[in-house]
Amino acid sequence: MSAHMLQIKVKPQSRVSSLTQQDDGTWLAQVKSPPVDGKANEELIALVAAQMGCRKADVSVKSGASGRMKLVKIAQ
Repeated sequence: MSAHMLQIKVKPQSRVSSLTQQDDGTWLAQVKSPPVDGKANEELIALVAAQMGCRKADVSVKSGASGRMKLVKIAQ
């Protein structure tokens, strides 16, 4: 069972939800939710799961839960 780690910069309160890979290999996630009560993190997890074709339960924020730069783990 391997795990992938993604470095993701999150932009909360965006007009659209999207997840795109940047030229340097990091990811940019735009989420509609505000960074309040973990709502942006919940939307980020759903966005990553949908993009990578896995379950939300397989996605977790390993570090940066309260910051803009997050390290996200995908268990597969």
